[in-house]
Amino acid sequence: MKNLVIVESPSKSKTIGKYLGKDYTVISSKGHIRDLATRGKEGLGVDVENNFAPTYEISKDKKETVKELRAEAAKAKRVYLATDPDREGEAISWHLAQELGLDEDAIDRVTFHEITKNAVQEAFQSPRAIDMDLVHSQETRRILDRIIGFKLSKLLHNKIRSKSAGRVQSVALKLVVEREKEIQAFVPEEYWTLDAKFNKDKIDFSASLAKINGKKAELKKHNKKPRKHMMHVRVISLCRISSLLHVSVKHVHLLLQVHFNKKLPQNFHSPQSVQCQLRKDYMKVWM
Repeated sequence: MKNLVIVESPSKSKTIGKYLGKDYTVISSKGHIRDLATRGKEGLGVDVENNFAPTYEISKDKKETVKELRAEAAKAKRVYLATDPDREGEAISWHLAQELGLDEDAIDRVTFHEITKNAVQEAFQSPRAIDMDLVHSQETRRILDRIIGFKLSKLLHNKIRSKSAGRVQSVALKLVVEREKEIQAFVPEEYWTLDAKFNKDKIDFSASLAKINGKKAELKKHNKKPRKHMMHVRVISLCRISSLLHVSVKHVHLLLQVHFNKKLPQNFHSPQSVQCQLRKDYMKVWM
């Protein structure tokens, strides 16, 4: 008996199968196999009054795929779910486990972030359980899509003959409208800024008025107080700020290299290699 590996994309099946060898059969689910049903109250597939409980059904175009997967899973020694390492992939694995009747305690979820021989073989050495936090995250997004899409789309179609409304663009439109209302309600008010040139210790520099007696300077129309204060400006001292502060904001890697060279011995790994590894680790955690 062979081990069955289910991947998400058909284009990956052949390559992964080559890396795993003759003891594995690799088949693709071709993406999602289930979606929210379109039956029930308002055709949402979501029981809004019962804690938003979803009802799923196999997609019409995936019934043959599911039938094939069930047949292969029934005769397999072990089933590995190797869909993509994101929340959509995690949800696909969960739906596959549900439809194939896999034992939840024996589910082998495998993830890898690159299609290379080492990455694939290493991933199969340490399978894990399905991450239900990711599954619930995807499920929540899909439920929002369905509720907003179905209900709001019907309203928009009746009012402005729009075809559909979505979870993202609907909220974005609301933000645009609110911002436009703020712009229309804005009352223009005249204000001024005050700059001056100074010389201290033979150094020429410019400065802007920021505060008057410890309070924020507000230079509005007919306000002549700032002029009086500027007549008595006196430069007490000057201080230089290292340009490294600007570098640290725009080019964090340069600041890292400076400290790297100061703190670590010459024979240590280069800062570039350490940064590269940190970036890879960050991407793994983020994904």
